[in-house]
Amino acid sequence: MASTPITLITGGSRGLGAAMALALARDGHDIVLTYRDAVGAAQGVVEQIQSQGRRALALPLDVTDTAGFPAFTGLLRDALKAWGASRLDGLVNNAGAGAHVSFAETTLAQFDAMLAIHLKGPFFLTQALLPMLAEGARVLNISSGLTRFTLPGYAVYAAMKGAVEVLSRYQAKELAARGVRVNTLAPGAIATDFGGGAVRDNAELNRFVASVTALGRAGEAEDIGGAVAALMRPGAGWITGQRVEASGGMFL
Repeated sequence: MASTPITLITGGSRGLGAAMALALARDGHDIVLTYRDAVGAAQGVVEQIQSQGRRALALPLDVTDTAGFPAFTGLLRDALKAWGASRLDGLVNNAGAGAHVSFAETTLAQFDAMLAIHLKGPFFLTQALLPMLAEGARVLNISSGLTRFTLPGYAVYAAMKGAVEVLSRYQAKELAARGVRVNTLAPGAIATDFGGGAVRDNAELNRFVASVTALGRAGEAEDIGGAVAALMRPGAGWITGQRVEASGGMFL
């Protein structure tokens, strides 16, 4: 890995993605983050990273628009060239959206939307970025605690995340010849604006999460940022093809 690693984080303008970007910057990474619509929020994260003395920039990306990936990789290549670089040392496939709907009531449109953002997007974006990944790069795919434990209303979301976990193992196997490590990080319930901010804003739900979590509280975005930073450190280089859950011990 380069002395100053460069890591790309999708969906880095808010919530978990922003926390990941800031944690990695504190660990010495230069950061490229993507956003779909929230350019102001993304620029705010960039400025926070720059205030830490690291380089950062934000690029627009809709991970459901696979036809746009060649243009995105061109923008990314130009951005790295401006930094005197040509390779990524890390990729965090974080961009996502929730869906709370029962299995019986899930529509084809909802299924296709979850497929596009959580599986098709990371699959083909990572494929498009393969020529830009450095030897020994780290790829981290974000999943969910809901692939291990079940709560009604998350069948379609969790099914896509389960597929991501299988994909991570295949990527770890097939990219190992280049020294690329691929892992899955599965957050538990986190108090952010994800899913309409339910865990953060619904006191009853927050108390329920705390009651089923060994460490006695809902997670915070910084908990996940720290876990991402830990998995991207050189000392974690012997970890690949693994699912790591960062849930504070939910439903143990």
